[in-house]
Amino acid sequence: MDLRSPFVVSIVDLPRQEGSVRHQSYVFETPEDFGVELLRVVPGSALKANLMFQSVSEGVLIQGTVDVTLEGRCARCLTELHDDAHETVAELIFYPESAKALQDEGDEEADDLPLIEDDHIDLEPILRDSIVLSMPFTPLCEEDCEGLCQECGERWNELPDDHTHEFLDPRFDGLAALAAELENKGNHA
Repeated sequence: MDLRSPFVVSIVDLPRQEGSVRHQSYVFETPEDFGVELLRVVPGSALKANLMFQSVSEGVLIQGTVDVTLEGRCARCLTELHDDAHETVAELIFYPESAKALQDEGDEEADDLPLIEDDHIDLEPILRDSIVLSMPFTPLCEEDCEGLCQECGERWNELPDDHTHEFLDPRFDGLAALAAELENKGNHA
């Protein structure tokens, strides 16, 4: 844990007595990697978190909300997307001794538990998970987005209902040329 990171916060003032609570609001600058392939939080934008830290027997329960600005592209028509997101946060961060007790009991997932280190908690993975895991992998500009016309590349939602393209199989080009030649001979006879 890098104590210089703005996402690393101290909980030294939160008593370990179960039920002790501290409320805190933060505004972080969003890092580059908060997103999925077609949607992400705008890098450098304000990531606003309103959090409650509550002491529990195993560690500290963090609950609250996070507000971010999203940007991306529609998975079907590639229209640019811009939206605000409001997500909930709920994560239990374990005291090292609590995680060790779980490991000793044979809990296979105990090695991956988030830990409190020297009275500090790294909020970045907690906030990233809350935001990114709620993002759709196929974001859409509209629920009924029909995508792009494969012939002209225009958005189907903006094209008239009778929009079509005449598509001739290239294997019949020779026959079309022969038909045109026969038609020309018939007109000249």
